[in-house]
Amino acid sequence: MDVNNVEHEQVTDEIDPIWTTSRTARQIYALGEVEKDISRLLALAASCISLLTLPQTDGPDDNLPQGEERSEQFVLEVSEYFERLDSIQVALRSSLAHIKHSRIAPSAINAPPPGFVPPSLGVGLPSVDESSKKPRGLQEERIETYAWKGVLDALTRIKAARNERPSATHAAQTSDTQRK
Repeated sequence: MDVNNVEHEQVTDEIDPIWTTSRTARQIYALGEVEKDISRLLALAASCISLLTLPQTDGPDDNLPQGEERSEQFVLEVSEYFERLDSIQVALRSSLAHIKHSRIAPSAINAPPPGFVPPSLGVGLPSVDESSKKPRGLQEERIETYAWKGVLDALTRIKAARNERPSATHAAQTSDTQRK
């Protein structure tokens, strides 16, 4: 069994279950792993550069190999560097494909401007001035559409319930007067 496979199995066992609940959660976790891989990639690059320097310039506490071992260590670290680089580009491409497949609105991905305070939804009246309208993304428009449809549905049900009450009340009053 490969050392990388053993590491991958150990890491998989330690994943918090929250990261396995949905495809999006798994993608977010994978991007976190990419971030760690990038850190390791930078460390490998630094190590490779150190191995390329002349042995005479090594510091006493660098613990770098000497002679032929130095070349072998360089080959191992460069190989790991390119393997990591490849895994990073695969993970990033996978995440981008997931975003495209999910059709996430760009406005949901873009970071808000510095100092942005989100509005309290449902508080206040809409502005009459059209120039104050800010462009919104597809998700925001959909949410507003669903909200207005919900309001219309609720008002329609209230109206129907009110229309049923007078007829029921009228029928009860008619039966009471017939008994007398």
